[in-house]
Amino acid sequence: MNEDFTVLFEHAEGIGRITLNRAAKLNALDPDMLGRLDAVLDEVESSAEVRVVLLQAAGEKAFCAGADINAWSAMAPLDMWRIWVRRGHRVFDRLAALRQPTIAVIKGIAFGGGLELALACDMRFAAITARFAMPEVTIATAPGWAGTGRLPRLIGSGRAKQMIFTGRPVDAATAADWGLVNAAVATQSLEAAALEVAQAIAANAPASVQIAKQIIDAAAAGSPTGALEALAGALCATTADAREGLEAFRARRPARFRGE
Repeated sequence: MNEDFTVLFEHAEGIGRITLNRAAKLNALDPDMLGRLDAVLDEVESSAEVRVVLLQAAGEKAFCAGADINAWSAMAPLDMWRIWVRRGHRVFDRLAALRQPTIAVIKGIAFGGGLELALACDMRFAAITARFAMPEVTIATAPGWAGTGRLPRLIGSGRAKQMIFTGRPVDAATAADWGLVNAAVATQSLEAAALEVAQAIAANAPASVQIAKQIIDAAAAGSPTGALEALAGALCATTADAREGLEAFRARRPARFRGE
């Protein structure tokens, strides 16, 4: 793992860790970070060992302050459309579509594009001191990386409009109450809380977890789940892990899933 990279990746025991590594700039996203995140997602997608991913950030002040204003404000308007917005959408959509479940681990602020990055994950765990905002209207722009779609689906249209129209931050307790984060915990307990969930996921049959994720996402997009669940059950039943699960249940022992 090269510590000079703006996005780091490592994995062990089925758990991958993607780390935003630009703490001096509050982990604000610039073209280099988007490119590096895209490359890291290649590694995750091609790995048979990674069963769940933690998306975290260096430093205590920010998960991600959003898009780097100096990077995008220097672009011509058409380049904003052709390069910056489209590239961010593509990378965030790749993150959202990963077959492995993803958990954002949030300390400090998650503003603008940083919140949109967290929204592209399956789950979000936050320190109680974290804050969340969509402040784009305060600088005469608008959310650009699917915040206008993912945020309302998660917390409802009215609350999303409140955040986007006012640009005001909400605290972690409010975020938890609204369903924006799965849990808001003491800062010193955050990593342990997220890791415990990641370990529980990694202990389960990978194909079953990943197929279940795809069905949930398809249902959220409006697809009927009955046929998908039937196909998923049939597919899962063909795996070696399915046989192991039944044998472990009958023997009353923990299952040892191998992802096969």
